[in-house]
Amino acid sequence: MDFDLTEEQRLLKDSVDGLLTDSYDFEQRKKYMKEKGGWSKAVWGKLAEQGLLGLPFAEADGGFGAGGVETMIVMEALGKALVLEPYLATVVIGGGFLRHGASAEQKAAYVPAIIDGSKTFAFAQLEKNSRYDLFDVATTAKKKGAGWVIDGEKFVVLNGENADMLIVTARTKGDRRDKTGVGVFLVPADAKGITKKSYPTQDGLHAADITFTGVEVGADAAIGNPDDALALIERVVDEARVALCAEAVGLMDESLKTTVEYIKTRKQFGVAIGSFQSLQHRASDMFVAAEQARSMSMFATMAGDFTDAKERSNAIAAAKAQIGKSLKFVGQQSIQLHGGIGMTMEAKIGHYFKRLTMIENTFGDTEYHQRRVADGGGLI
Repeated sequence: MDFDLTEEQRLLKDSVDGLLTDSYDFEQRKKYMKEKGGWSKAVWGKLAEQGLLGLPFAEADGGFGAGGVETMIVMEALGKALVLEPYLATVVIGGGFLRHGASAEQKAAYVPAIIDGSKTFAFAQLEKNSRYDLFDVATTAKKKGAGWVIDGEKFVVLNGENADMLIVTARTKGDRRDKTGVGVFLVPADAKGITKKSYPTQDGLHAADITFTGVEVGADAAIGNPDDALALIERVVDEARVALCAEAVGLMDESLKTTVEYIKTRKQFGVAIGSFQSLQHRASDMFVAAEQARSMSMFATMAGDFTDAKERSNAIAAAKAQIGKSLKFVGQQSIQLHGGIGMTMEAKIGHYFKRLTMIENTFGDTEYHQRRVADGGGLI
């Protein structure tokens, strides 16, 4: 199997790398964190200008019809630059629901606004007791005339503070942990009855806890079948996991590079600590872990196109479990080799470690995905 990038994919990689090299160094990132919502609207506009926000959408909807490999390329680059902007929440997740489940009218209403950068999205899914189970939904959506009334609470909604639209999972029938009766709804972020509590997360992003109290939406708010949307949710979340795997690879690449540069210049007993054989072995082990993660990220990217939902889910779970192991090792060794300075806010390596740690716990941690693989009959 040929794993080389095509000429168009190499051009995409060069383009996004060049953009982020010009727009994103560690000092600039600190300034972006202070903007409303914790990210830069100017950088978001540049991503739109280069067509990166329209990559996965069909040409008929105004996009470029790109596939999983192109998303992998972009997410790796975003990871290397430690980007704050809501590409995952808006393009991968928000766009995923629109691409896979929305009606033609819904696509026409929302896809162009994502592509031109005028609207961002947030996925309101996590609940107080749901852990990583996507079907565990207590928030309700009850019929009122032709529309719906949504009540409930969602937690740690990434980009929830700034998003123009919320994609909300809500139960239309059944009990809290039933796998049927779960719907997906498009809700304007400024709808009457919505209250938000916003805060920064450990990795420098921003999230919000959102309460829905009698929030009324129209019949056109439901994406797909409002009584049976779990398969759609699982598909989009699997795509988000694949994107997170690619972002983690970019973060590990940069963590390894930064650490190797540091041990080449940090001196102890009059010599660079990188000359110590034991530290060279650690750096070599970090490289192996990062390359294992890269291989699994490629595997997950290919698995995203599997037609069998169970096979796709099992493969992506295996990838996220392996990458969870790799990122933990690379992140921890990066901090160890930097010593005390690695724990300070001034050192960028600590920020890479924080983002890696958050990725490991997003949409299922390593142990959760190991159990999924075991339940699916695989080994890891």
